Amino acid sequence: MKQTRWGLIGAGWIATKTIAPAIHASAETIVQAVASRDLKRAQLLNPITIHETYDELIHNPLVDAVYISLPNHLHCEWTIKALKAGKHVLCEKPFALNLAEVELMVKTARECDLLLVEAVWSRWHPRMIRMIDYVKSGNIGELISIDSSFTFPASIEGNYRLSPEMGGGALFDIGVYPLHAIGAIVGDSARAVIQSCDVNFGETGIDLTTKWSISCNDLIIANGLASFEMPEDQTLIVRGEGQSVEMLSNQAFTSWHSPSTLRLGDHKEEFSAVDPYMLMIENFGRRINGEESWVLPLENSLWVQKVGDQLRTYSENLKGKL
Repeated sequence: MKQTRWGLIGAGWIATKTIAPAIHASAETIVQAVASRDLKRAQLLNPITIHETYDELIHNPLVDAVYISLPNHLHCEWTIKALKAGKHVLCEKPFALNLAEVELMVKTARECDLLLVEAVWSRWHPRMIRMIDYVKSGNIGELISIDSSFTFPASIEGNYRLSPEMGGGALFDIGVYPLHAIGAIVGDSARAVIQSCDVNFGETGIDLTTKWSISCNDLIIANGLASFEMPEDQTLIVRGEGQSVEMLSNQAFTSWHSPSTLRLGDHKEEFSAVDPYMLMIENFGRRINGEESWVLPLENSLWVQKVGDQLRTYSENLKGKL
């Protein structure tokens, strides 16, 4: 078995608490290198090599793939630089700040013939995969509605999530989880029309709460809620003409190292504790090593970014009227 040698750009919370531990725990992967402005945090990730600059890391010949966990406004720039340096890229969500950036990233990946994936780790969870497959197989009949939410009272003082220029706000940070679930269920060719979008803006101009309703193909109503100021809540319920399916236990998008439950009509299915970050990392590595494995399609990410842009335009117009 060929091990995938990872280079991590950024050594913040995601890299420290989830990505590096997942890579170290897998027999298929190695933390080959880390590049961070903070030497101490880079050392905590226990890499073979520490680079002082991101550019040094992407040109390290021993690095097979790069994980980018920088602030949102830097995703596009360093994804493109890494791809042009010959590295496969797994980039933290949200992919970028707008559809134009994502299209440029996708175009570059295809021109370089390299793998590019958005790291929406919840999509690798067996429970999420089961729900999506169950619905798309027609088990609940014609789709009627999707209700989703991801809210929690966030402590983001001094954080880039408070900066509009850096891609801050609840929609970008956590709203992508419900949007990706919606996109996976309705399909990346679905026509989405914004029916409503209510936003509570913070003092810095970012959205603290965004609540939306989208019509998909004029048939399905997809409702979503993302908030940095509401009590913790994660839900995902899909209703059809025949029955409904629902994520239980209030961890629709963040079930990690804990058992989880899925309601399918009148019965429940239980899922053992897993590490979806590890599943994501391993599947990415298998794909670049020529093995069969599932990774999040770029078409899904393009659909989500397109809808995200529509929601943001709607909310910006709303803000202008306040």
